[in-house]
Amino acid sequence: MTTTSDDLVLGIDSSTQSVKALLVRAADGSLVDERTTAHPDGTEVDPRAWLEALDAVTADLLPRAAAVAVGAQQHGMVALDATETAVHPALLWNDVRSADAAGQLIQEWGGPQATADAVGSLLVASFTATKLRWLRDFEPERAERVRRVLLPHDLLTWHLGGRADDPTTDRGDASGTGYFSPADDAWRPDLAADALGHEFALPRVAAPAEVVGRTSTGALVAPGTGDNMAAALGLGLRPGDVAVSIGTSGVASAVAGAACADPSGEVAGFCDATGAFLPLVCTLNAARVLDTTARLLGTDHEGLASLALSAPAGAGGLTLLPYLDGERTPNRPDAHGTLHGLTTATGPEHLARAAVEGLLCSLADAVDRLVEVTGLEVGRIVLVGGGARSQAVRELAPAVFGRSVVVPGDAQYVALGAARQAAWALSGADTAPAWSLPDPLTFDAEPTPHVREAYARLRDRTDDWSS
Repeated sequence: MTTTSDDLVLGIDSSTQSVKALLVRAADGSLVDERTTAHPDGTEVDPRAWLEALDAVTADLLPRAAAVAVGAQQHGMVALDATETAVHPALLWNDVRSADAAGQLIQEWGGPQATADAVGSLLVASFTATKLRWLRDFEPERAERVRRVLLPHDLLTWHLGGRADDPTTDRGDASGTGYFSPADDAWRPDLAADALGHEFALPRVAAPAEVVGRTSTGALVAPGTGDNMAAALGLGLRPGDVAVSIGTSGVASAVAGAACADPSGEVAGFCDATGAFLPLVCTLNAARVLDTTARLLGTDHEGLASLALSAPAGAGGLTLLPYLDGERTPNRPDAHGTLHGLTTATGPEHLARAAVEGLLCSLADAVDRLVEVTGLEVGRIVLVGGGARSQAVRELAPAVFGRSVVVPGDAQYVALGAARQAAWALSGADTAPAWSLPDPLTFDAEPTPHVREAYARLRDRTDDWSS
């Protein structure tokens, strides 16, 4: 199918906090209209709330769209009975009640390496499999009623198509369940049944950009994907690019041509939405490092950036290890932040600089781990997220990373990626349409290896420094 300049597509981002819908032009991704509405708070949610929110934001947009796709929060457990009704509120990615279940499954499945080899990642409480095990152990009567398990984006995609056909998923989101093999591109129904205690129906894994249904308005429905995969598609990541997102948590991800299996659990071996792979590293401390330091200094983010840029590289010998409330990469759940190198000459500008450099060093460690496990050759860093708005972060990032840093303009990249997938399905082409990043800025700086060296010395000292 050939798209025209008048074709509009709808991309939906159903996140933990809200649902956002972007109506864009299929030809170039330019924004035409948008809507948003909130989701309920909590780490478990009645899935009907997502459907109601989806219907609300798409009511006057969907009739204008030729195609639609959904990007949504990964991992969430939508367990349905024989009547397609949820047997339990959906447990979200950030619900940690299944942490013990993750350890049990890893042990049952032969240990860390065997688990990573089987499903691409070492299980943590986020993964759907662990939530199914929790349901088996703590809600056995509800577990017995389960006949089908979907992810949030699967349910929303099925809903958009009027549930006319069997539900589908995509390999990107499926790779975050803990019962899909990225290496074999296939479900592991044996592991799914082992987690829950009995067999259940799994959604069909659709091909990238396959048309999986039609809406009541006649729009084509694309497969959709998980939020990280949709963001990568929205950013148009190409080989050699590493996306570094500075939100509440930090994420480093890259498109790769082969599956990986990291038994440490630091690199999640996800698939992407195009037929390739999306290895990903997550840190717990990112933008809140800037939030906390600004609060301590009695300033705002703009003031923090101004202070940081007034101090020399290396912050006058002050180094911050930013593991404020524990850390995931490296795995130091009981760690606290550590400030080293205070002297009588230390000023507010040094603390501000140390905070920005410490945050960036932590993210550079995440990129290094990604490279170590996958063998990727990194070209440029694409910096996104709320923390990327900081002028200090933008200017100091290339010095710490030792590479050019591209900061695209503000956009809803998950929704934009979903829209790009919808445009791809509409076109029927072999590859996704080439859309340009909105208003990208490129930053370069002389590398400051001494900053990372000082950070590494503090990081590698005994845990007495950070716990």
